[in-house]
Amino acid sequence: MTDHVVLRVFTGPDGAGGNALGVVPDGPAVPAPEARQELAARWGYSETVFLDDAAAGRVDIRTPGTSLPFAGHPLVGVAAWLRLCGHDTTVLRPPAGEVPAWQEDDITWIRGRAAWAAGRRTEQYASVAEVDALSAPPPGEGWLYAWAWEDEASGRVRARGFPRRGDGVVEDEATGAAALVLTARLRRSLVVRQGTGSVILTRFRDDGTIGIGGRVRVVTH
Repeated sequence: MTDHVVLRVFTGPDGAGGNALGVVPDGPAVPAPEARQELAARWGYSETVFLDDAAAGRVDIRTPGTSLPFAGHPLVGVAAWLRLCGHDTTVLRPPAGEVPAWQEDDITWIRGRAAWAAGRRTEQYASVAEVDALSAPPPGEGWLYAWAWEDEASGRVRARGFPRRGDGVVEDEATGAAALVLTARLRRSLVVRQGTGSVILTRFRDDGTIGIGGRVRVVTH
């Protein structure tokens, strides 16, 4: 059996919520892409990360059905995991490009570009109650990030994420890439409350990059 650890990424301050992430610390032990995809499908996490080179930060991100060039919760999670393991890895290298990673108190941060998270549609609703009342998933096809302002003045958002890609992930508990896209469109930093109890922090930057931050908890090791 391939060894992997399970993290929960973007937990709330009380440790609740968080999106489950599978991390295979010894990625080279599973060299074949089809074998990696089979494991990601079998485990069923919204994403699984294969760590191919800890020092260089090279990673391979898989959903149950495909590989991704970039994704927020896997990169925040693996950045936190590397730090817990004693690695001073400040740049992650998924296929999309170089992703800076750093720690501030109990928050792990990465920085990316909205162009790396294409294909995620955001839709604003009139109230938090409307977002909470959505069926899982709502009718339609394609990635939907449903959101409403909780407090517009302070940048607080309620969101739910629906991949709608037919791979068994009905609703994503916390989606860093979609929060990045929303931040880019609103052009402001946000505090996003997603899923049942997850919290995603974002930082808008004028240079076109956006920070994504959150707390990470180890579930199994």
